[in-house]
Amino acid sequence: MADTEPTTSDPFQSATSPSAPEPAGLTEREAASRLAAIGPNAVAPERPHVLRRLLSKLTGPIAYLLEAAVVLELLDHHLTEAIIIALLIVFNGALSFVQEGRADGALALLRQRLAVQARVRRDGTWRTVDAADLVPGDVVHVRVGDIVPADLDVVDGRISLDASVLTGESRPVNLDGSGTCYSGSVVVRGEATAVVSATGERTYFGHTAQLVRTATTQSHLEQTILRIVRALLALDALLVVAIVVDGLVRHLDPATLVPFVLILLVAAVPVALPATFTLASSVGAMALAREGVLATHLSAIEEAAAMDLLCSDKTGTITQNVLTVTAVTPFGDTSRDDVLGLAAAASDAATQDPIDLAVLARTLSPAGPGERVQFTPFDPATKRSEALWRDAADTETRIVKGAPATVASLCENPPPGLDDAVAALASGGARVLAVARGTTTLELVGLIALGDPARPDSGALVSHLHELGVRVIMVTGDTPQTALAVAREVGIGERLGDLDDLRRRSDGPIDVDVMASVLPEDKLLLVERAQRRGHVVGMTGDGVNDAPALKRAEVGIAVSNATDVAKSAASLVLTSPGLGGIVAAVETGRRVYQRMLTYTLNKIAKTFQVSLFLGLGLLVMNTFVTTPRLVLLLLFANDVVTMSLATDRVSYSPSPDRWRVNQLALAALVIAVPWLLVAFATVAIGRDVLGLSLASTQTLAFVMLVATGQATVYLVREPGHLWTSPPSWWLALTSLADLVIVAVLATTGILMAPVPFPDVVGLIGAVGVLTLALDTIKAPLLRQVRSAPSRAEPSAALAPAGATEATTGRRT
Repeated sequence: MADTEPTTSDPFQSATSPSAPEPAGLTEREAASRLAAIGPNAVAPERPHVLRRLLSKLTGPIAYLLEAAVVLELLDHHLTEAIIIALLIVFNGALSFVQEGRADGALALLRQRLAVQARVRRDGTWRTVDAADLVPGDVVHVRVGDIVPADLDVVDGRISLDASVLTGESRPVNLDGSGTCYSGSVVVRGEATAVVSATGERTYFGHTAQLVRTATTQSHLEQTILRIVRALLALDALLVVAIVVDGLVRHLDPATLVPFVLILLVAAVPVALPATFTLASSVGAMALAREGVLATHLSAIEEAAAMDLLCSDKTGTITQNVLTVTAVTPFGDTSRDDVLGLAAAASDAATQDPIDLAVLARTLSPAGPGERVQFTPFDPATKRSEALWRDAADTETRIVKGAPATVASLCENPPPGLDDAVAALASGGARVLAVARGTTTLELVGLIALGDPARPDSGALVSHLHELGVRVIMVTGDTPQTALAVAREVGIGERLGDLDDLRRRSDGPIDVDVMASVLPEDKLLLVERAQRRGHVVGMTGDGVNDAPALKRAEVGIAVSNATDVAKSAASLVLTSPGLGGIVAAVETGRRVYQRMLTYTLNKIAKTFQVSLFLGLGLLVMNTFVTTPRLVLLLLFANDVVTMSLATDRVSYSPSPDRWRVNQLALAALVIAVPWLLVAFATVAIGRDVLGLSLASTQTLAFVMLVATGQATVYLVREPGHLWTSPPSWWLALTSLADLVIVAVLATTGILMAPVPFPDVVGLIGAVGVLTLALDTIKAPLLRQVRSAPSRAEPSAALAPAGATEATTGRRT
């Protein structure tokens, strides 16, 4: 957007006029009294009836398949099997319902911490409070990027509102000094002072409680696992076809064959998938909340695991966001105090803008005697703020404060050596403002340097992100000199990107460390180009204009001082400044990924083993190696432990996670084949060595499937040896309880033919020994599956001509 002279046709060039007396507002005592009388400024969210939510857990592809199995079992007069499948449906539904309730409770807590803030005048001073604490009669100030916190009557200022959330119309609503703006509207331009007219359920549409939305979408991880499950069902379908053909050739009884075929398909169903995903994600969200990161979309936790490129803002994220005036350079006959006074006239404490506050903190004499008759707050598009000052002689002076290049372009004769003076101030990382004044033409009177030092921990956190395989690009609206100084200090690097190239070309690699002087729309271009190159992108932002980039990025991160609109668009919201929350999100996301990777490997291996055992057992051994009832009990035995994986103690991977399905299938097959051989050996030993009946041999095979299923969990949960990383207590206890319950059922003959106690104990012991043996050969495969290759850019499309590795200091 061009830096041009303001015109009288733009009504927002005069945003605040002191001609209207500023309302005094309420006292804290008056506000507290009204809040107690009328209640908080909030609307209780609509929530479906508990019975409807519970019944919703009994719908969906997985539930429908199991319910169809119940009907077929009843039609085939297998009442016990039908009851077991029905109990499995109820168990999964109830568990999903409970875990979803816990996740909803966690997200409700996070929404409370994401409460909209409001600037309110109480006891004669401006302060920031939760919008829920507003009461009618409060005097508030709204500016660009704010979500209107209540119904307001404007008394001073000019603003433009996006009321599409209320009206569905994209046309902005302009208010000039008066009018009503409704709760839920977004301030897209200007600022104004207003009085609260209605709160909570008394607002025009009562949308306050819905300002931050937490609707989740299906994540890449869930999509990948569901694709794997469909492939496993396809494998089972092939086995079913082979079994049916074989049964027809051998004239097997359909009454016996049909239930077996049905259970073979049911065995591949990921019964615990919905509850496991909900549990794993909610556990991750609560862990992040303790680290100061609020996940407004649970899918963002998984996306953070795959993030390999972070586009980070500078101010408040890498730096401390505590601006102070560090130097003043006057030009001509202007004194340092005059420069500060003029800058103060083009500032306003009501905006709570850090630059304005830093300037006002240094001077109490704005521009000398007189009064300000017009004020235009800082706009990222124009990169300046303006004031019109009328002195005692009724002379009106225009005062401009903003980016040096912008202000210089408005002046007729910028002082010689301006660029050198700006470069000298910015070389140490300072942010430089220029100040100009004039009646008919503008004269640049001086420069102000504002220091925002890097946070003490930024260097270490940037280094940690690099070690995690996440490349960091600083994206800032500051000048190149300031951005490069900070990037160099914290170890990001010093390759400066070509902004013109970014705007001109939509594709190409991104091999830079710093993008400076960017506009909010440039962030969206950067995200889209990075995604075209196959990157999983994280983007930080704080303004209303950052919302498109935050929404577009896989991991949109609203920083701690972000506007309400930015927080609504982001999937992660930081509650404290700095990069620490982003590092925590990466590590937590990768832990969740590792848990779900364990689930996936475990499910593939078990499906290979069970399906091939059942199918080949009938085709090769000409017998039912176990019964449909025992297969259903196996689903119970396996899925209880599978769900406990969502809380397992795991480490995070050292590089961005990527799903490689072919390697997953190969690793699972390597583990499943030995167990498949053990399964056939168990049937042969039970029948031919121990002399068990067919029914007891089938029970022994069931015990073997449970024991090897437990072993598989521990084999796939870590790439190293299984004894190097202890499991969570919940996982260990459920495994032990599972084996004990199965052993009791098998030896007492409950729901199955009995097997002697020594045979059961001997089988479980043998599986334990074989598990240790198999652990020695699985480690290399799992290390390949659980590590992801880093991505490198082949060329420097955005790097300026002449940039080299030696001069840029790029980290590898």
